[in-house]
Amino acid sequence: MAFCRFCAAPLGHVFVDLGTTPLANAYLAPTREAIAAEQRFPLRVMVCDRCLLVQVEEAVPAETVFPADYAYLSSYADSWLAQCRAYAGKMIARLGLGSRSLVVEIASNDGYLLQFFVERGVPVLGIEPAAHAAELARAKGVPSEVLFFNRDTAPALAARGVAADLMPANNVLAHVPDIGGFVAGFPVLLKPEGVATFEFPHLLNLIRGVQFDTIYHEHYSYLSLVAVERVLASAGLRVFDVEKLPSHGGSLRLFVCRREASFAEETAVAALRAEEAAAGLDRPAGYDGFAPRVETVKAGFRRFLAAARAEGKRIAAYGAAAKGNTFLNVCGATADDILFVVDRNPEKQGRLLPGSHVPVRPPEALYEVRPDYVLILPWNLADEIRAHHAAIADWGGRFVTAVPEIRIY
Repeated sequence: MAFCRFCAAPLGHVFVDLGTTPLANAYLAPTREAIAAEQRFPLRVMVCDRCLLVQVEEAVPAETVFPADYAYLSSYADSWLAQCRAYAGKMIARLGLGSRSLVVEIASNDGYLLQFFVERGVPVLGIEPAAHAAELARAKGVPSEVLFFNRDTAPALAARGVAADLMPANNVLAHVPDIGGFVAGFPVLLKPEGVATFEFPHLLNLIRGVQFDTIYHEHYSYLSLVAVERVLASAGLRVFDVEKLPSHGGSLRLFVCRREASFAEETAVAALRAEEAAAGLDRPAGYDGFAPRVETVKAGFRRFLAAARAEGKRIAAYGAAAKGNTFLNVCGATADDILFVVDRNPEKQGRLLPGSHVPVRPPEALYEVRPDYVLILPWNLADEIRAHHAAIADWGGRFVTAVPEIRIY
């Protein structure tokens, strides 16, 4: 029997079972030894009937999921960087941040966000568990500490005088196995009127858009406002504002403060609570019926592959993204179906995608090989990718997305 990683209630309610897959960011060296040593883990997602936290049933240790050479870097999506620059400007204005303030980002990666505060003269500190990403951040002038942040590691930072006016935490809340212990670290560093912001893909959009490919072991939890508010309350924190964002297929940005802080709750919070309740996310039965919709998407993609093969069409892919790896593995696609995938991140080039073993090449490979179809795996960036590579139309190439259904552009 598995138990909820937040409230410890028994887990018996299946949201979706995606079988057994490798870690979505565990890219392989192109060797027989690496392929033979590849590990796979069950990927079954449960709903806690008590606290309504949606979560993967079997947790893989964080040190396995996020090793020191973890390949994900945040600075290879222009639209994401534009959103980060806008966030920095907005928060500097909203909170009156300046040279005497401190922004402490949790899971700061390669400095993709904090660099924009540095540009504006606002002191920063990045907290990042992946040593390589932290090293890249320091090269950008972003001071960074290598550690996993939680209630146990935060006091040492506070003892050194770290006190934050702003604590961004972008796309990390879902990545921590002990979500309660992670959130409990925030009030240790927040000033009395400090603000934390949490961004994460909204579970409601995952369900509506059949975004099963955003499920992978690195995402321990799949988050709704109703569940996150309960986690925050356990640490003495509350949500006072919320924004909907287009990133990652539809995300939320929660503005969070101490329970006793002076921030008044904005009307957007109540409106989102009502929207989730109307969709059934405030009760266990609201999570039923997702698995059959996943099977429909898988069947549509397999029909596309079969038709392309029958017509002699060649398929490449764009974006060696974690969501793409879940998608290919759950659908059973391999290097026999996809010639290669291109990606701007040099850390991934020359390696193989986990599970499917599709080789990763630089974007220039598209123009050398001229495939008939280019499957965009990070479908949330489809507009950006299509704009950058519109020239594939010169040889009759066409872009394809497969979630929530096959679309040939």
